[in-house]
Amino acid sequence: MPFTAKDVQALRQATGAGMMDAKRALEETDGDSDAAGKLLRERGLAKSVDRADRENTDGVVAIGQAAGSVAIVELKCETDFSAKNPDFIAATQDLADTVASGGSVDALKDRIDDFKVTLKENIEVGRVEKIDVADGQIVDTYLHKQDGRGVNAVVVVLDGGNAEIAHDIAVSAAFGKPKYLSRDDVPQADVDEERATLEGITRAEGKPEQAIEKIVEGRLNAWYKERVLLEQPNAKDDKQSITQLLGDATIARFAQVYIGS
Repeated sequence: MPFTAKDVQALRQATGAGMMDAKRALEETDGDSDAAGKLLRERGLAKSVDRADRENTDGVVAIGQAAGSVAIVELKCETDFSAKNPDFIAATQDLADTVASGGSVDALKDRIDDFKVTLKENIEVGRVEKIDVADGQIVDTYLHKQDGRGVNAVVVVLDGGNAEIAHDIAVSAAFGKPKYLSRDDVPQADVDEERATLEGITRAEGKPEQAIEKIVEGRLNAWYKERVLLEQPNAKDDKQSITQLLGDATIARFAQVYIGS
């Protein structure tokens, strides 16, 4: 495939390689710029182009499972065009499987570096969650997909209960996006700040002094409900909380990673 001087320039800008090196790489790969970029990197001629200051709020999340563990891994990029790339999706899954099996994301460093060259974006591993599952515990996962790629991943591990309950909680968490498992996990400083804000709002509304404390507590309970998994509604029955759904079971571990979090 023929290539032009503009192709050489584009390859130089993408890889930081010299003009003659870029030209030779294109010659050897029949004008395939992606293959030429990989060739330059393999030869140590491609320099890492600093894109770290570019926002990478898109990407893919994947869930990997192995004996006794589950992992969620996020691979971040700048655009949904890159996130929908089948190779990018497959790499994210391989990362999740590697972590679940006890490996490190560094094992796929070369593959990620290839994406930096070929996609020309700020590519990096985002959040990584590894959850150990003990014998007898119930584990279930939920992965919400969009355009063929995972965008919202949840893992729930229960002591007691059953797989159906664990799955219902995972689905509910996917939609509710709680930040915390229980009230005890919410930083006290955040609670105190919100309580003070709600009290100020309530007083500004002219509510009777004797009613302010009760009104603030009601509003604070609603604030908790937005953030705490145990207080959020069951996605299948919004009149039932997650605590009620659990019955005698308890949530041993909970993890969630979603694009944009």
